[in-house]
Amino acid sequence: MALLDIIVAPDPRLKKKAAAVERVDAATRKLMDDMLETMYDAPGVGLAAPQVGVSRRIIVIDPAGEDEKPAPLKMANPEIVWASEETKPHEEGCLSLPEEYQEVIRPASIKVRYLDEHNEIRTLDADGLLAVIIQHEMDHLEGTLFVDHLSALKRNMIIKRLTKIKKFEQKSGKRTPVEA
Repeated sequence: MALLDIIVAPDPRLKKKAAAVERVDAATRKLMDDMLETMYDAPGVGLAAPQVGVSRRIIVIDPAGEDEKPAPLKMANPEIVWASEETKPHEEGCLSLPEEYQEVIRPASIKVRYLDEHNEIRTLDADGLLAVIIQHEMDHLEGTLFVDHLSALKRNMIIKRLTKIKKFEQKSGKRTPVEA
């Protein structure tokens, strides 16, 4: 397995719609494993292939807490086949938008159909944090970031701050505190 570089916004690769996976083969399984390792290392609870520069409809997630046994899920071509009318707010962050957290309102429960790492079609009922993570990662497959669910003012402030940080880092070759 290998650690992959996570793309940080703003970056045009994060705004593209990802291509469907024809079949989960050995190369796709390796990518899923590398993504999972990258996600754990970051650390995060979800990662989508576009976040590591691969424009394919693949996500990996693990909603387990620090004191819980890992419960990774690997999904190709995830598709929400049902969503509750009930919505809930949840504070979200993103590995592609470091140190940024905002409340996003999403359906409280969903049913998702996907191909697993063995190329088998699965369905999963999800609610709570699991539903939030799946929806958040699936947004990446459509070229949508969680900040796209916010007001234009909040979104623009966050993107402006990240652009400023990126420019500083490119000029200096150093990482900077997010407050820059």
